[in-house]
Amino acid sequence: MDFNVKKLASGAGLFFTRAVQFTEEKLGQAEKTELDAHFENLMSRADCTKNWTEKIYRQTEVLLQPNPSARIEEFLYEKLDRKAPSRITNGELLGQYMQDAAKEFGPGTPYGSTLIQVGECERRLGAAEREFLQTSAISFLTPLRNFLEGDWKTISKERRLLENLRLDLDACKTRLKKARLAEAKTACEGEMAPDFQETRPRNYVLSASASALWSEEVEKAEHELRVAQTEFDRQAEVTRLLLEGISSTHVNHLRCLHEFVEAQAAYYKQCHFHMQELQKELGRLPNAFALNSTHSMAAAGSAAEGISSPVETDTLKIEEVQAPATGTRKAKVLYDYDAADSSELSLLADELITVYTVPGMDSDWLIGERGNQKGKVPVTYLELLS
Repeated sequence: MDFNVKKLASGAGLFFTRAVQFTEEKLGQAEKTELDAHFENLMSRADCTKNWTEKIYRQTEVLLQPNPSARIEEFLYEKLDRKAPSRITNGELLGQYMQDAAKEFGPGTPYGSTLIQVGECERRLGAAEREFLQTSAISFLTPLRNFLEGDWKTISKERRLLENLRLDLDACKTRLKKARLAEAKTACEGEMAPDFQETRPRNYVLSASASALWSEEVEKAEHELRVAQTEFDRQAEVTRLLLEGISSTHVNHLRCLHEFVEAQAAYYKQCHFHMQELQKELGRLPNAFALNSTHSMAAAGSAAEGISSPVETDTLKIEEVQAPATGTRKAKVLYDYDAADSSELSLLADELITVYTVPGMDSDWLIGERGNQKGKVPVTYLELLS
């Protein structure tokens, strides 16, 4: 093991000099080289970029993966340079549970068949979510993390080096200032020495020797100052170029942000499409609630009227149908419906109509009224309101 004592002593001395300079600056006992306003603005902008990028990155992680344990697991796999195992989404798991439950309850029952349809939709939503998470991680999270762990670390390293060189530069300035003051003081003491014959030669020799020593010290300090100034200027230029690169970082993050928005929009579009398809599928399935409500309204209508209905099983004459005194309900139209003939009533999605039933009528249909218009309407296109 090599142990360079000189290098160790030099490093310790340099650290001590910087510590002294830093302390004196804080106490107001030493001058500090100030950077120009443009450079200060660049550093402030870089710090602001780092802080907000870090916050956006952390919160996006929470948005994409709310489970902190899962985030810690993914972090450990990443640090170990291993691929994280594929994890099923909550939507896919819910869909699987619903479909398993449908097998137990019976897929032919209204509840079982509905569970199958909803479960399949949940699985599709879960698959869309997994695709969205993967796309967002690649197009948005990864560039932000690369900046924080790559570019920003480089900028921080160069800024620390610049600060150290700035301390060295100011220490050289202080040393040169002290050397010049000592040289001037020595020169003044030599001129003011007593003019005794026996002491003048010795004082003159000592004064000349001290003056030469301080002159040599001044020259050495000036040389060190020039070297320190050169190194500081070079490092300042390197740091300035890195800080100006923050503008390119903003452009890159802007592009990534657009990709994230596109991925999010595509995900929500898929979710909306799957939910619309699910509503259509559910509309084609037997509706136990609608059937029960139909039979209830039929019984109530018959009891209230106490007379035979003019409606025949085979032929329905809409103009002869009268609304019962009780048993009418409000219904919200779920989808648009075009009447197939004059006995049916066309519907518009989201409108409210009055519905009721009459004895002998098909259980899949109700009589709907909207103002002066009246006709048969399919039960599956309605949401009966209480």
